[in-house]
Amino acid sequence: MLTQKMKYALKALMELAAERAGEGQPLRIEEIAKRSGTPKRFLEHILLEVRNAGFVASVRGRHGGYALIKDPREVPLSELMRLIDGPIAPLPCLSRRAYQRCDDCPDEEACRLRKVFGQVFWSYLLLIDSLTLADLVGTGESSDPAAAALQLGV
Repeated sequence: MLTQKMKYALKALMELAAERAGEGQPLRIEEIAKRSGTPKRFLEHILLEVRNAGFVASVRGRHGGYALIKDPREVPLSELMRLIDGPIAPLPCLSRRAYQRCDDCPDEEACRLRKVFGQVFWSYLLLIDSLTLADLVGTGESSDPAAAALQLGV
C-alpha cells in the first residue's frame, strides 16, 4: 500500500513532468502544492528528498522553483518508493537493499512465510520495477505491458 507521503511525492512529480513536457519552466512550491493538492509543509520535505536523490533541481531567483531534471521514462517508481518509504519487501529477509534475517526464523530455506510471500513479492517487484513516472503521466511513450495493466486497474 502506498503511504500518503508517497502519494504526495508522486502527484508532485507528475506535475513537474507535465510542466517539463509543456513550458518547461520551474514551478514554485506553492504552485506544485496547489496543482497536486498536496500540503505545502509536507511537500517541502518531500521535494528536498527527491532533489537530493537527483530527480529534481531547485532553481533560485525570481523565476525559480523546482524542475524535473530526468526524463520521466528514467524515473523508476520502485526507486521512488524506496526513497520515500524505505524497503518495499513484505519481509526483511526478502529485501534486496535492506536485507535482514528475521529474528524468529531458524531456517530461511525452510521458512514457509518466506517462500509464499517471496513468490508474491517477486511477481509484484517485476511489475513495479517496470513502471516509470512516464506511465503515471500518460505520455503514451511506454510500451510496457505493466503500463497497460495499470491503466486497466489490474
